[in-house]
Amino acid sequence: MAAVGGVLAVGVGGLAEAAGWLRPDALTPADFADRFEQVSGRHEGFRRNHAKGLAATGTFTSTGAGAQVSRAAVFKPGTVPVVGRFSLSGGLPDQPDKPDTVRGLGLMFRLPDGEQWRVAMVNLPVFPDSTPQGFYDRMLASRPVPETGKADPQAMAAFLADHPETAAAMKIIKQASPTAGFADSTYRGLNAFRATDAQGETTAIRWAAVPMAAEQPAGQPHSNDKNVLFDALIDTVARGPVSWKLILTLAGPTDPTHDATLPWPQNRATIDAGTITIDAVQTEATGNARDINFDPLVLPDGLAVSDDPLPSARSAVYARSFNRRAREPKSPSAVVVPGGAR
Repeated sequence: MAAVGGVLAVGVGGLAEAAGWLRPDALTPADFADRFEQVSGRHEGFRRNHAKGLAATGTFTSTGAGAQVSRAAVFKPGTVPVVGRFSLSGGLPDQPDKPDTVRGLGLMFRLPDGEQWRVAMVNLPVFPDSTPQGFYDRMLASRPVPETGKADPQAMAAFLADHPETAAAMKIIKQASPTAGFADSTYRGLNAFRATDAQGETTAIRWAAVPMAAEQPAGQPHSNDKNVLFDALIDTVARGPVSWKLILTLAGPTDPTHDATLPWPQNRATIDAGTITIDAVQTEATGNARDINFDPLVLPDGLAVSDDPLPSARSAVYARSFNRRAREPKSPSAVVVPGGAR
C-alpha cells in the first residue's frame, strides 16, 4: 500500500509540474534535484533532501474540533492510522546528527474511503524562502567551494542583500533554539492552506505538531555517536508512545497566506484538532516510509492549497526525487532499529 501511495503522490507532483509552477525558460523540478545532488553527492535510493531518516507508525485521534473549519474526514471524531518519518535536512544519508540541523516530520494519515492526507513539517518557526526561485538561489549561494569546502561568505552576503525576506526569516530562525531531540520538537507546516467547512465557509490555516513531552535543552552529541538524535528517539519510543497535539492556527483578515517567511501573530485563534501518537519506529527498509512521498498536495476534501507558491513547487520536486530513487538500488539505512531489518 505504501508503494501504491508513493505512485499516487508522484502523479500529483506530475500534475503540479505540468501546471507550470516554474517558467519553462527558468527552473524545473529536475534543476532542483540536480542541485541537491551537486551539493551533497548522489546517494542512490535515498531522498535528495532529508536523506537521513527513520520510519514510524502510530495513530491520530481527532477531538472533532477541527470540523469547525474543515469538513475533512480526518477532523471527525475518531482514530485513524498514520505512517510517519523523522528526518534531518540535507542530502547525506549518513551525516552525523547535530542539534542545529533542521529536523523534519512527515506524516501520512490514512482516512476512510481511501482518502489520504500527507504533511511535511520541520522544526523551524518560519521558512527561509518565499518563492521556489529564492530557495534555488540560496542553494547556489550556499554550495561549498573547492578551496575551503565551505560556502563562499561573499556569495551568501550578496544573496541576502538581494533577498531581504530571507535575511529577516533567518533572524527569526536563529532566535529559536532547537530542543534536545525529535520527541520534544515542535514541527510546523509553515505554508498556509485553505480549510472549508460543511457550510462552504473557507478559512486560511497553518498547522503544527506540538509535543506533549516536556521540552529539554539541546546538548552536544558525542563526537563518536553519529546517530545520537535518532538513537535517543528509538530509546524513547521503546519506553512508550510519544505524542503531539495537532494545532490549527486560524489566519486573521490581514495575515499573509502567500509567504512562508512571515509569521502570523501569536495571538491568533487556534484549534486543538487531536493527538498524533507514534508507538513504533522502524528502519527504512523497503515497504516502510521509505516508499512514501510526503507530497503536500495530497489533501483530503475540505483542505486545499492557498496562494503560497511553495507547496506546488515542493510537490513537483518531491515527485522528481521519488521517480529517481524508485529506480535506483537501495543501500542500507544509516539508522538501524535494534531487532529490525535494515
